[in-house]
Amino acid sequence: MAGALVTGLTATLLAVVPYSPAQADPALLSQGRPVTASSQEHDGTPAADAVDGSLGTRWSSAASDGQWLQVDLGGAVALSKVVLRWEAAYAKSYTIELSTDGASWTTAYSTTTGAGGDETVAVSGTARYVRMQGVKRATGYGYSLWEFQVYGGDDDGGPALPGGGDLGPNVHIIDPTTPDIQRKLDEVFHQQESAQFGSGRHAFLLKPGTYDHLNAQIGFYTQIAGLGLKPDDTTINGDVTVDAGWFNGNATQNFWRAAENLAVEPVSGTDRWAVSQAASFRRMHVKGDLNLAPAGYGWASGGYIADSKVDGTVGPYSQQQWYTRDSTIGGWTNGVWNMTFSGVEGAPANTFPEPRYTTLDTMPVSREKPFLCLDGGEYKVFAPAKRDNARGTSWANGTPQGASVPLSEFYVVKPGATAATINKALAQGLNLLFTPGIYHVDRTIDVDRANTIVLGLGLATIIPDNGVTAMKVADVDGVKLAGFLIDAGPVNSPTLLEVGPQGASADHAANPTTVQDVYIRVGGAGPGKATTSMVVNSDDAIVDHTWVWRADHGEGVGWETNRADYGIRVNGDDVLATGLFVEHFNKYDVEWYGERGRTVFYQNEKAYDAPDQAAVQNGATKGYAAYRVDDSVTTHEAWGLGSYCNYDVDPTIRQDHGFEAPVKPGVKFHSLLVVSLGGNGHYEHVINDTGASTVPAGTSTVPSTVVSYP
Repeated sequence: MAGALVTGLTATLLAVVPYSPAQADPALLSQGRPVTASSQEHDGTPAADAVDGSLGTRWSSAASDGQWLQVDLGGAVALSKVVLRWEAAYAKSYTIELSTDGASWTTAYSTTTGAGGDETVAVSGTARYVRMQGVKRATGYGYSLWEFQVYGGDDDGGPALPGGGDLGPNVHIIDPTTPDIQRKLDEVFHQQESAQFGSGRHAFLLKPGTYDHLNAQIGFYTQIAGLGLKPDDTTINGDVTVDAGWFNGNATQNFWRAAENLAVEPVSGTDRWAVSQAASFRRMHVKGDLNLAPAGYGWASGGYIADSKVDGTVGPYSQQQWYTRDSTIGGWTNGVWNMTFSGVEGAPANTFPEPRYTTLDTMPVSREKPFLCLDGGEYKVFAPAKRDNARGTSWANGTPQGASVPLSEFYVVKPGATAATINKALAQGLNLLFTPGIYHVDRTIDVDRANTIVLGLGLATIIPDNGVTAMKVADVDGVKLAGFLIDAGPVNSPTLLEVGPQGASADHAANPTTVQDVYIRVGGAGPGKATTSMVVNSDDAIVDHTWVWRADHGEGVGWETNRADYGIRVNGDDVLATGLFVEHFNKYDVEWYGERGRTVFYQNEKAYDAPDQAAVQNGATKGYAAYRVDDSVTTHEAWGLGSYCNYDVDPTIRQDHGFEAPVKPGVKFHSLLVVSLGGNGHYEHVINDTGASTVPAGTSTVPSTVVSYP
C-alpha cells in the first residue's frame, strides 16, 4: 500500500507539470547518442540499437529483474518526455531516472502498471543522463526496447536545437552528373580571385566518382574537398589550381584557401599550387608532379602539405619556405631558405644549411584533421585516429583508422547564428559544423565537452564583438578544432582563442586536443586588436598548421591601429606545434612557458611597421625575439625555424637575435636561420649571442644560419 501511495503521489506531482511544448515541438535528443546497459541478451541486441532510430532493431537484456538502459545526451538539457517503444518483452514495473553527472540519480517517473507497446512518459528536469531502470518484468524474458527516445528543450522553455540539416547556399555539393560544373567553379573563382579581405565564403564538396576535364581554380576563402573516405574515392582528371595572375605573378598574398581529400591527374602532368600562408593541401593524391610556384616563378611565401601523396616530383622553385608532414613524395627539387619534412617518405636527406633541408624520419605524434564525408547517402564527419611515430599517409593501407560521427550529432551553424545559440547547441552535446560565412559573437563560444568537434567549411570566420574572447576550450580530452578563421574585432580582446583554462593540468597524452587549419587575423579586413591571439594552457595539445597574423596590409593597419602584442603563448606541458606560422606582432610572436614543448617548422616575419628602434626596445635588448622560450623551462626542442625582418618604416632597426632561449642541456634547437629582407633592418645574431649578423649580407637576403644550438 505504501508503494502504491508513493507511486500515486509521484504520478499526481508529475501531472501538475504536464508535457506541453512552449514554442515548438521538442527535439529528439537521444538518437545516435552514447548508450550503455546493464546487460544484453546476445550479440544481435546491443544497447546502441535502442537509439538508432530504427524500429527493426532492438536492445534486449538478460532474463532477470533489475536491468537498465542509460543514454548520455552529451550535456545538461531540460527534458519534457520519454518515449519507450517496447518489444513483446516489456517492463511491468520501471522508473525513469535523471542525472547530471552519471553518479547521482533522481526519479522522474515510476510505475508498477506498465502496459508495454508504445508508452509516452512526461518528465520534468534538467539532465545529461537518462536511465530506464527495470524493476519487474512482464514476461519470462528480459527487457526489450525497439527504441528509447528522450525529448526536450532548454531552460528558457524553447525547443532543443536539432542536429544535422542542409549545409546552406555556399556549400556547393557536386556529383559527376551535375551540369555546368566548370561554369560554377569559374563563377566563384572570378568572385574570389582577388577578394583578399572580402566577405564571400565557399566550399565545393565533390561526391565520390570521376570528374573529367575540370580546372578548379581556387581563390580566397574557397575550399575544394572530396566526400570519400580516401582521396582516391574522388578523382579529378584535370587540375586544382592556384596561380597569381591577380597579383602580377607574385604569390606572396595567396592566403586562406584549401584543397583536401581528392585525387588529381593533371592535364599537363603537373598540378600548380602556388600559395603562401593559411593554405592547406591535405589528404591529396597528385598523380603527377606538383609545382608550388606561380607561372612566372615570382615569389611565394610558404605553405603546408600533410597526409598527401605526390607520385612525381614536388618543385618549390621560388617558395621561400615549406613544411611537409606525414606524406609520400616521388622527389623534391630545391630549397630556398627553409624546407622542413617530418614523416615524409621520399623526402631529401637532412642537409641543412646547404641545401636547406631539415628532415625528421617520423612524426612523434600526429592526428589528421576531421573531414566531412558521405557514408552511403548519409553525411558524417570522420575523425582520424592519433598516430605515433607516423611516416607516410594515414590512408596508404586502405581504410584509415578513426571514428565516423553522423551529421545528426552536429549543429549546422549558418550565418545569423548567435553565440547564445551556438553555446546552447554545445550544451546539448552537439558538435559544431560552421558553414561558409562570417559570424559575429557577443560572448565566448565555450567548448566544454570532451571529444567535441568544431569544424569549419569554406574558411568560416568568427569575429568577437565588444572585446570578448572568441572561443575557449575546457581542460578536457580530445577536442578537435579545425578549418576556421578568427578575425579580431575593433574592441581589444585579451585573447582570441584559449585552449584550456589558466592552470590546466589534466593529462591528455592518450587523447590530445588538436588545433588544425585554425587561423587568426588581427586587422586587414578592418580595425582589430587583441593582446594575445592564442593561448595554449592544456597539456599535450597539438597545434597543426596555423597562421597567426597581425596584418601588415589591408584596412585598419598601423602600429597602434591593429595593436597586438603577442601571437601565441604556450603554458601547457608536452605541447607539439607542427607548421607554425606567426607574424608581425608588436612584441613577442611566440612565447613558450610549458615544459617539453616541441616545434617542427616555424616561419616568422617581424612587424614591418615598427616606427623606430625605441618602439621595439625590450629593456636592454634590441627587439623582441620571434620565438622565446622562458628561462624557467628546462626541456624544449625545435626543428626548422626561420625569422625574417623587413623594417620598411625605419630600416636602421636592429634585432639582437631572432630566437631567445635558456642555455640548458634539455633546450635544443636544430636548423635555425634569420634573414634581412632587402636590408630593411638586421639581426645581430640568430639565437641568443650565437650566429652571425645579417649586416654583411646587406640587401642580398642571404640567411644567417645555425645548424644546432647549443
